[in-house]
Amino acid sequence: MSSLSIGIVGLPNVGKSTLFNALTGSNILAANYPFATIEPNTGVVPVPDARLEKLADLYKTEKVIPATVSFVDIAGLVAGASNGEGLGNQFLSHIRSTNAIVQVVRGFADPDVIHVSEQADPEKDIAAINTELVLADLQTVTKRLPKLEKEARANPKLKPEVEALQAIKDLLDSGQPLWTQPDLLPDSLQDLHLITAKQVIYLFNLDEAGLGDQPLQDSLRQLVAPSACLFVCAKLESELKDLDQGDAKELLESYGQTESGLVQLIHAAYETLGLQSYLTAGQKEVKAWTIKKGFTAPQAAGVIHGDFERGFIAADIVSYQDLIETGSLSTAKAAGKLRTEGKTYVMQPDDIVEFKFNVSK
Repeated sequence: MSSLSIGIVGLPNVGKSTLFNALTGSNILAANYPFATIEPNTGVVPVPDARLEKLADLYKTEKVIPATVSFVDIAGLVAGASNGEGLGNQFLSHIRSTNAIVQVVRGFADPDVIHVSEQADPEKDIAAINTELVLADLQTVTKRLPKLEKEARANPKLKPEVEALQAIKDLLDSGQPLWTQPDLLPDSLQDLHLITAKQVIYLFNLDEAGLGDQPLQDSLRQLVAPSACLFVCAKLESELKDLDQGDAKELLESYGQTESGLVQLIHAAYETLGLQSYLTAGQKEVKAWTIKKGFTAPQAAGVIHGDFERGFIAADIVSYQDLIETGSLSTAKAAGKLRTEGKTYVMQPDDIVEFKFNVSK
């Protein structure tokens, strides 16, 4: 797949832009008033992967290409956004183009930071955002349903699609986002690009004290279970981005944290979306490729180029650990660690691969 894209959404003044700046090393306007973000800002960041540098040393190449994640900072949604309130549908459309949604929820109290509802209430804030996303999808479904019903009268084979769309409408009418029942959406209706069909990760923006407040985190986690959730301090993340690796690690540890918010979020996104990386390595370059878990070798080859999948013959594979331990590909091969896999092989996260293919003209 191409770069993973994550939309950062939330009410105004919950720390989205501050967090975006920290995650991407950007310096967009982060102001203490609604709609400081007028256009969606996109930042592309590398997926941290210590294996790449070790492979670059082994192959003596300076060209290292990590997998990437695109973060899209979307202006604060307000009640009525689905009907054009605030900056309305303009921003809902930006969410449709992302792979997943990170909903930033304010979990701290600060009278100096304006809240759109005067007082931060995580449960109400989550409900407000989810309601707007549900209403936006309801508009899409309500528009498509009569047209599909008409088509089904002429073509009875479309009846299952009508039934699926009606079930989705009923769920949305009840106020529930589609991510609570993702199996309702068949492949034939993916072209609707429903926002609530996307996986969601809740990111609670806490103050420094909140990072060590387990009862607070437990209560917030219960609000969104079983969805993935993270606890990050945007203020702390802002400080981290200006520090070198050693100082950043020390600062994180002083708050009882082992990973930055960026690393936590990338891990959560990969896990939530069922993604993994495989590696290619040689003297020209070392590169990480993002694929879905469960992809076969030909499917993984297709991520590099469609011809690789169409003309797939075999894949020569060595595990990262075996290659590092043996010290070179030739030594790994002599030790019996290099193997050839066929079309049914399911890719593993530590695979280093060279694909063999042939495309006849």
